[in-house]
Amino acid sequence: MTSDPAIPAENGTGSDTVTSAGAMAGRRAELDRLRDLAATSAVLERAKGAVMALTGCSADAAHEELLRRANAGNRTLIEECWITLGSGSPGRAVPAPDRATPPPDTPGVPVPPPAREPSDDGSTALGRLGKALVGVRTPHELAGCLLEHLADTVAADAVMIFARLPADGLELVGHAGVDATLAAQWRQVPPLTGIAALDTLRTRQARWLEDLAEDGKRFQLIGDPPERWGSRAWLPVVTGDTAEISIGVLRTRPGPFTPRTREHLRAVVRLCAGRLRAFDARPEPAADGSVDAVQAVFDTLPGAAMLLTPLRAPSGDIEDYRIDAATPEAIDVVGRTGRELIGLRILECWPPVADESLWQRCLEVLSAGKPYEGEPFAQQDVVAGVAELSTYSVRVARLGDGLVVSWIRHDPSDRQEQRLADVQRLGNLGWANWNLVTDEVTWSAQIFAILDRDPTHGPVRLSELPGLAVPEDVPVLTRAIGALVREGRPVDVPFRSRTARGVRHLRAVAEAVADVHGSPAEVHGFVQDLTAQRSAELALVESERAILTQHGVLQAERALAARLQHALLPLPDKPLRLAGLRVEVAYLPAQSGIHVGGDWYSAIELPDGTALFVVGDVAGHGIDAVATMAQLRFTAKGMVITGSSLTGALSRLNTLLLHSRDPHGTATMVLAHYRPDERRLVWAQAGHPPPLLVRAGEARRLGRPGGMLLGAGTTPVFEEAECRLEPGDRLLLYTDGLVERPAEGIDRGLERLARALVSHHTDEPGSLGPLLAAVLEEERRDDVCVVDIRVPTDPADLA
Repeated sequence: MTSDPAIPAENGTGSDTVTSAGAMAGRRAELDRLRDLAATSAVLERAKGAVMALTGCSADAAHEELLRRANAGNRTLIEECWITLGSGSPGRAVPAPDRATPPPDTPGVPVPPPAREPSDDGSTALGRLGKALVGVRTPHELAGCLLEHLADTVAADAVMIFARLPADGLELVGHAGVDATLAAQWRQVPPLTGIAALDTLRTRQARWLEDLAEDGKRFQLIGDPPERWGSRAWLPVVTGDTAEISIGVLRTRPGPFTPRTREHLRAVVRLCAGRLRAFDARPEPAADGSVDAVQAVFDTLPGAAMLLTPLRAPSGDIEDYRIDAATPEAIDVVGRTGRELIGLRILECWPPVADESLWQRCLEVLSAGKPYEGEPFAQQDVVAGVAELSTYSVRVARLGDGLVVSWIRHDPSDRQEQRLADVQRLGNLGWANWNLVTDEVTWSAQIFAILDRDPTHGPVRLSELPGLAVPEDVPVLTRAIGALVREGRPVDVPFRSRTARGVRHLRAVAEAVADVHGSPAEVHGFVQDLTAQRSAELALVESERAILTQHGVLQAERALAARLQHALLPLPDKPLRLAGLRVEVAYLPAQSGIHVGGDWYSAIELPDGTALFVVGDVAGHGIDAVATMAQLRFTAKGMVITGSSLTGALSRLNTLLLHSRDPHGTATMVLAHYRPDERRLVWAQAGHPPPLLVRAGEARRLGRPGGMLLGAGTTPVFEEAECRLEPGDRLLLYTDGLVERPAEGIDRGLERLARALVSHHTDEPGSLGPLLAAVLEEERRDDVCVVDIRVPTDPADLA
């Protein structure tokens, strides 16, 4: 592929010109887009205002109502806005299109081919027209916009727009497709009969002139010669109950307007009504270009300011403001400034203002007459091509029936003063200055507030400042100020002052400025209110003291309970030999919390050579739990030793618990009685997890006999179960701390323990430690008590 060589521009100016032209075109396109967006938003806001004024609904409800009507009428939102603005009443029903049958053909006149009717996508064409209308600024531009639209849809060749004069004549306010000579001839039309445009306004009915011979007898036809346009239509723009504008559509081709064409033209006129109403409220500039006296004054004013006239809806509510004068620095969202804004509406220039507080403030100024000045706000400006953050405030004042709105830009010194005031307010401090030569004293407003001193009483001299402190702090503050004045030593001293709000904790910081001789001549500094900080510090100290006290009490209670538990529940340092069995026990206290628990065990050989095994768990922690544990442990052993059955012992223990000093206390327990001659284990339980039996490499739970929690009822029923042990068997009794974990069912814990028993099974002594390490979490939330019973394979193992 080849191409012609590029010819370089001389001195590189050609490339720069093309680049600048492209950038300029891009900026112009963006400006046009912003203007269209602002104009569209303004139309929507005015239509919402009209709906709100006549229905009393909110802005959001008005928007929803416009959308509902648009969808119901198969129209775009902007079309519905134009129709709403042009109807004169948002609640007024839009008339149905005229579908009258065209007159019969006139004998002797050849019938021309029918004009091309609007296509089935006529609604699309109307949508484009509604969008185009937002950019129309004058009736003359409106005529051109209509001709561009109707040339394709109804074969229009010219458009004329007449407005009724006060004397009932007509004035041509807009035209397109008509030469200047003909327009000048029809510029003014007297109130005569036989003028189709005037007849439509008087009758408020459209006139369809489709037969030159017949229509020429009734009306004076426009055109030189009249046959220039073979058919024409005149339609009134009806607003409310009046019609002041007539729009004419002229076609070179003769023939009737079909029903579909008539319907389309009526829809077009309804859209134009809203645009024409906006023209009524906007004065055109004087033809001779004379400058209004008010605008001449505004041309000389500095800053951004505007003179606004309120525009009211039929209900009397303000729906917008017209700009009647503006200073050169006033600028809208699309870059129009000064005189370019005259005649425009606020919602066209600044659409977002309808949702801002400034709109409500303008209404309040109009009604009450009291000027308004808003809080300063930041806004980014572009100065000499550089973005700069500036501070403004808005002022609104009433002038006659209108408003003067001005934007005051604060210079850097104003902003610096505002920042200083903000720092003092946020830091709760105020500055002070004492001139030791002239005795002049200056305080900021914040220091009066801190010291709770009436500003009308003025500031105090430096030597009088200690008098504002409480008596206890006067000596310290007096010495510090004396050293400052005599020696120039800086001051940073806390003191307290009694005010109507109570005692305030303050801090004074100051330094001296010396004269040419080195003597202090001026003192400047600040006073800061530290009451909130000091109160928080005192509260924190008190809270820490209470926590330490409580912690000490709890630690002492834990130590006492631990010593008591160890005394009542000693742990053997080696395996026990009981009734031909090898028994290991373990007790592990919880690692979280500071209380000891109520888990316990008993493993003893009875006088008749049998063995008793008990594992229990008392609800609760602390000394009470330890005391209950000791009571149950010794009572259970005593009952079984004296011949009580296991179920009988559980029943009596339940009664004992119900009549203890804590009637709501509960406990769980397993009692097991082993007879070595039969290797038979009889056991009963009260709400406790079942023992686990390991035999031939498999672990299983023993089937639990009936039995409920001790202390839960007055008439419990307990049952016994029996299990025959064999050589090599391993039986594990335990408390729930071994198998329970948060957010987990106990069955999963039992399965985990069973797997660990199988995997860590060994006949060697000391195997209980590795098993517990494998099952338990790093941090135990509950006590754990375990009794590990082994049946030796060979009795010699016990030797």
